[in-house]
Amino acid sequence: MRLTDTFAFATRAATGTPMRTALMMLAMSIGVAAVVLLTALGDGARRYVVGQFNALGSSLVIVLPGRTETGGVGASAFVTNAARDLTAADAAAVLRGADVTRVAPLLLGNADVAWGGKLRETMIVGTSTHFLDIRKLELAQGRFLPDEGFDRATPVAVIGAEIREQLFGSERALGQMLRVGDRRYRVIGVLARSGSGLGMNSDELVIIPVASAQALFNTAALFRIFVEARNRDAVPGAKAETLSILKARHGGEEDVTLITQDAVLGTFDRILGALTLGVAGIAAISLAVAGILVMNVMLVAVTQRTAEIGLLKALGATGPAIRRVFLAEAGLLSIAGALCGLLLGHIGAWGLRQAFPELPAYPPNWAILAGVGTAIGTGLLFGIMPARRAAEMDPVDALAKR
Repeated sequence: MRLTDTFAFATRAATGTPMRTALMMLAMSIGVAAVVLLTALGDGARRYVVGQFNALGSSLVIVLPGRTETGGVGASAFVTNAARDLTAADAAAVLRGADVTRVAPLLLGNADVAWGGKLRETMIVGTSTHFLDIRKLELAQGRFLPDEGFDRATPVAVIGAEIREQLFGSERALGQMLRVGDRRYRVIGVLARSGSGLGMNSDELVIIPVASAQALFNTAALFRIFVEARNRDAVPGAKAETLSILKARHGGEEDVTLITQDAVLGTFDRILGALTLGVAGIAAISLAVAGILVMNVMLVAVTQRTAEIGLLKALGATGPAIRRVFLAEAGLLSIAGALCGLLLGHIGAWGLRQAFPELPAYPPNWAILAGVGTAIGTGLLFGIMPARRAAEMDPVDALAKR
């Protein structure tokens, strides 16, 4: 039997039983679609987080109060308590480092903001003029915080786009006096709409000078200090200078943790990469289940086509030729199911991108190749037993349907 005859025979057998063929393709396509969709979701989450940190620039050092023993990035780095608080004076001292170009102290808190009888609670950020460039934010109107010392509590505020829309509506926000807590600040700028990033929605922020925030919340402790090095190569030097300065200011005690953007990116990349592989592995289990279904349906098909197999053997078809016919049928059904699953997976990823535009939910190439390859391999593997059973049939018994 020629190769073309083998595939033609397998194709006619598959199309001759549409319900059986459809069920086998459905089982295989669900497995491939699950692999494509889940890896698109996991890889999209990884790209989103990495993109958020990349938006900060490649030369950023973040100073956290408190000390982690390993000096790396862990969950404790974000919740640790300070043995000694970071202060605005610490931030000003760090700015003297030779490899440091900009410093932005950061103090966070929630407070009520009100204007014209409208009131809502939102996050207040106390920082300096360099926060705009370090966070890569853009202004839609007005100007940002004035370039002045960290100890100047100038009563001015820059508001996010959502705050402007909710409180001022069609009214002009610039120049208006905004009440924050029990204090009043003149609005000097409005941020361009940019959405959420790093757990902070810049559209709903009210940004005031760090000294004003310290007075508002009655605390001198900073949440973080952002330190920007001259360039990427200067990051190690800026990190060492910052640590040396803070250690000298804190009585020789190394009670702060410094993390670089590369360390943060590396940590999140490894975690989310492992998560993506994990969900891909879970989804691949469904392909194994689909393979078992293929084997079961093929065994039934061998039983139903016993007389046909006997006739082929009586006409001279050899055992290996019969085996190739059934393997070809299993392979064709697996390929068709894999292609359908690939289409379904891409449709699902497209739906994710429509529902969450900020999430780049595109399936990685390795997941597509692995999903399709595993589906075809599984179909062929589980098709071996039915093919062998058909090939070993005795022609006389097969024609007699015994």
